[in-house]
Amino acid sequence: MNMYDASVPVFVHFLGSLSVILKKAEAHCAAKKIDPSTILNARLFPDMFALTRQVQIASDAAKGAGARLAGIAVPSWPDEEKSFDELQSRISKTVTFLSGLNPEQFAGSENRDIAIKAGGRELNFKGFVYLETWAKPNFYFHLTTAYAILRHNGIELGKPDFLAGGQ
Repeated sequence: MNMYDASVPVFVHFLGSLSVILKKAEAHCAAKKIDPSTILNARLFPDMFALTRQVQIASDAAKGAGARLAGIAVPSWPDEEKSFDELQSRISKTVTFLSGLNPEQFAGSENRDIAIKAGGRELNFKGFVYLETWAKPNFYFHLTTAYAILRHNGIELGKPDFLAGGQ
């Protein structure tokens, strides 16, 4: 297993899952005549981020990991999404970015020095440790939280929606 295969296809697969669950949420809103902003602004607890921000952070985690491991600058995108369509566009843009990376860029990335800022401090990792103990868990946390927000709000989802990767 190489670092490219351990990261890019995994992120792309689960961004597909995120796209699917958002489509189901949008369809649920239409069928039940629910204002989409109700779901987009839903959160599990008052001190947690809303659904929209969960999607943005999942996107950021995936593109950030891909860029850092490929040794290129992390693209910076404004967090301005306010609709399901805009969130779908962000997911699509993230998949397009990741799909533009190639395995050769990841050569030796398991030992690449990775520095990130989080919570006002700088964290330093080697590439493999960064991917396995920070990037993937952070991505899965926000993906899972988005799923949980939707389930909590009555959207009919199951584990296959989470695992299927948009298939």
